[in-house]
Amino acid sequence: MDRRIPVDDRTGHRIVPETTRRAAGLPDRHSGSRYGNRPTMKDVAARAGVGLKTVSRVVNGEPGVTPDTERRVQEAIDALGFRRNDSARVLRKGRTASIGLVLEDLADPFYGPLSRAVEEVARAHGALLINGSSAEDPDREQELALALCARRVDGLVIIPAGDDHRYLEPEIKAGVATVFVDRPAGKIDADVVLSDNYGGARAGVAHLIAHGHRRIGFIGDMPRIHTAAERLRGYRAAMEDAGIPVEDSWMSLGATDPERVRRAAEEMLSGPAPVTAVFAGNNRVTVTVVRVLAEHSRRVALVGFDDIELADLLQPGVTVIAQDSAALGRTAAERLFRQLDGTLVVPERIELPTRLITRGSGELPPAD
Repeated sequence: MDRRIPVDDRTGHRIVPETTRRAAGLPDRHSGSRYGNRPTMKDVAARAGVGLKTVSRVVNGEPGVTPDTERRVQEAIDALGFRRNDSARVLRKGRTASIGLVLEDLADPFYGPLSRAVEEVARAHGALLINGSSAEDPDREQELALALCARRVDGLVIIPAGDDHRYLEPEIKAGVATVFVDRPAGKIDADVVLSDNYGGARAGVAHLIAHGHRRIGFIGDMPRIHTAAERLRGYRAAMEDAGIPVEDSWMSLGATDPERVRRAAEEMLSGPAPVTAVFAGNNRVTVTVVRVLAEHSRRVALVGFDDIELADLLQPGVTVIAQDSAALGRTAAERLFRQLDGTLVVPERIELPTRLITRGSGELPPAD
């Protein structure tokens, strides 16, 4: 008889001899199930002493099973750790009850509420959400979107990185519901849910002008990105409305990494006629500009597009043009499921409003 007691291996895990495991009623690691061999309906039926059809009815919530039999089947399911094979259901019903979400950057705080809203709508429709990040790479976006389609998701919500989405045409024709959010699709007709980027930027710059500013800098994202281009257009429109000629040195578009944004801000704030205010094109730009302004002795006004965490706790608080990312996600997901229900046919462009939140930084008058 093996009387060895459990010992610890070098990793700190307890090692239980097989004879001890059997004496304690624990499963034998070297017999029975193996990794990857999941219990089946046959296993449940055998343990509960019922037929396969009875197990199927219990698993799928169908009528025709007595309470006592249902209890026995459920006990067998719990004991075996059985999970329904949804792949088989897909073959029968043609739907996976799953949707894909392709984001730009999972680490960007803007996408947190958006993703959560999509997930909540999916859950309300009994669907699973699978998401991934394109990292602003068009090739990676295409690879991820097609990988999700290969896994037979019912629909896609996409924040596009590229400007050519013809690769999705076969998938859409095959029945994959598709909605673009934050930016429109390129070279195909598809539903899109956007914020009013042009109007929001125009209002933000007009707010700075109303507080006496004429030399206003704009620091934005890559010019090929729809939101960056629209916000630049709004900036130009507000300046034109006020009859203010825009100098090339007041505008800077490019990558939003802190080094590039810092250089752009410092150039605008230097020289014989520096800007007296900055309009930051997105949340990442705003954070870097806040840091740059904290190092300058001269007071400079700031309005940012997108809200940022702790913006109200800074001195002064950061005035922003806020967009509702949760509403973007919720509207896009609801649109997606209406497509899946067959109630939508013609693609539409939906534009949600932005709002100005004044906290102090955008209300500072020019220092000179």
